[in-house]
Amino acid sequence: MLKVVILGTGNVAKHLFDAFSASTAVETVQVLGRNPDAVKYFEEEALVFGMHEVIEDPDVYIIAVNDDSISTVSESLIGRKGLIAHTSGSVSLEVLAQHGNHGIFYPLQTFSKERPIDFKSVPLCIEANTEKNKSVLRALAASVSDRVYDIDSRQRRSLHLAAVFANNFTNHLYHLAHELCEEHQVPFDILKPLITETAKKIELESPYEMQTGPARRGDKATMDKQLGLLNSPWQKELYSLLSKSIKRTYQKHL
Repeated sequence: MLKVVILGTGNVAKHLFDAFSASTAVETVQVLGRNPDAVKYFEEEALVFGMHEVIEDPDVYIIAVNDDSISTVSESLIGRKGLIAHTSGSVSLEVLAQHGNHGIFYPLQTFSKERPIDFKSVPLCIEANTEKNKSVLRALAASVSDRVYDIDSRQRRSLHLAAVFANNFTNHLYHLAHELCEEHQVPFDILKPLITETAKKIELESPYEMQTGPARRGDKATMDKQLGLLNSPWQKELYSLLSKSIKRTYQKHL
């Protein structure tokens, strides 16, 4: 059984802890965090201490903190024997180079503490400084997920950027759509089947093939009308920019 210490008590730490707790191949022996309220969640299943009070000697230390804090937390583990890995999508492997055994354990998913996730479907991207360490991380990942990928730091940075487009930007567009519905007294729920169908379609075909809408058709009259409905200059700018991107993508078909 792999023994793990988690450093951090945020969204990623919470979901990793839940996944490890459900696995018969992993034991979370300790959780470390600075927030006294956040650590309460972990107290029944693991020892909980302040961020620098490491007393266990596990197989793997998982640093699940914000990107700016990874280096500082990593320094507190100098001299430890276990494999030390962080969970960031954009921070390189080299930030942990001061440790003999180090790697990456990056779950590619959007996490909210209050929303449960089937971790078996979460892609886990791993990288390590040696094949032996990669094997350890692969075994840890396979114990909680059916989707494990060897992804190097260059690929991971690009993957994280792609995730920003696919998730963060898309969710913000949902927010703007929600605001438009509220502004015109239309229930946002009417759009939910459309949102669901859009997500389902790309499970079968590429996003390129599934694109629809006035910009895809080159329907300038409709786009001009829709621009006229927008009151905010920056919303008009965003609408025009996205429409231009779609038109340029499909201009050979227009």
